[in-house]
Amino acid sequence: MTMLKRIVTAVATTLALAAPVLIIAAPANAAARDGVCDSGEFCYYYNSDEAGSISDFTTSVSDYGTTEPSCYDFKGAGNGKGTCIKNNAASVWNRSSQTVRVYFNTGYAGTYQDFAAGAKGNLNSTLKNNNASHQFLTSGGSTCSASGLGDPNTCAQAVSWAKSHETTTYHADYYDRCDHVVGLAYGWSASGSTTAYSHWLAVPSAYKHAGDRNVPAGGLAFFGGGAGHVMISIGGGQFVSSDIGGNGTLTVTTIATIENNWGKPYLGWTQPWFQANH
Repeated sequence: MTMLKRIVTAVATTLALAAPVLIIAAPANAAARDGVCDSGEFCYYYNSDEAGSISDFTTSVSDYGTTEPSCYDFKGAGNGKGTCIKNNAASVWNRSSQTVRVYFNTGYAGTYQDFAAGAKGNLNSTLKNNNASHQFLTSGGSTCSASGLGDPNTCAQAVSWAKSHETTTYHADYYDRCDHVVGLAYGWSASGSTTAYSHWLAVPSAYKHAGDRNVPAGGLAFFGGGAGHVMISIGGGQFVSSDIGGNGTLTVTTIATIENNWGKPYLGWTQPWFQANH
C-alpha cells in the first residue's frame, strides 16, 4: 500500500468512527416526566407565575401520593425540586391539546379549576397549595365521576343499568319515582331525597353544573317545576327517564322532550351525589 493510500484509509476510518457522534437532537416533545414542560404536557409549577420546579404530565392522575419516593414530585430545577406535588403547586401551564381540570380532592372530586389548551396561570385562592388530582377532559367538556362520592356503582355501571332496564311496560317501582330510579342506577336502594328538586338543592355547588346541557354519560339531569324531575344521561344528548314514555316506563328521551312535553324548566346536571350517604 502506498503512503497516499495509507493516509486516505486512515482519514476515512477516523471519520467513520466519529460519525455516530454527529446526531442532530430532535425538538422537545411530550417526554416522560423529566421536569421540562414540553409540548403536549400539563405542568405544575412550585411557585406562582410559572416559576420554580416543574412537574410534567401527559395523562390524568387521581392520586398524587404524599410521601417520597412513591409520590409524584417536582422534578425540574429550582425551588421545590423533590417535593411531592400534592397541595404544593401554585401555578400551571397546559401545553396539551385538551382542557385540564385541577381538583381540590383526590379522585377527581371537590372544587376544581379548568385550564384550556395552551393556557397558563396561577391556581385560584382555593386550589393554590391545595391541588390533589387533575384530569384531561374529553373534547373540552366535563366528564362524569363517582370517585370520592361513595356510590356503589361507577358512572359506566350506572349507564349500563339504565340501558338494560329500559322498558315500555308499567313498573310500580318506577312510576312517579324519578329520583329513586337514578338512585337504583347507582346501586342505592333509596336516593335519600324526597323529590328530584330537593335532591338538586342539596347537591354541593362543586358537583353541580347549572344550565349546562352538555351532560356526560352518567350525569344526572335535573328539572324544576313542583317536585322537579331527574334522569340519567347515557351520552350523545340522550337520557333514560321514567314516565316520559308512559306511566311506570323507562325510555330514552332528550332534555327538549321533557321541557316541551311536561313544561319543566331545565336546571342543569350534577355528578352522582346522593343524600343516601351524605
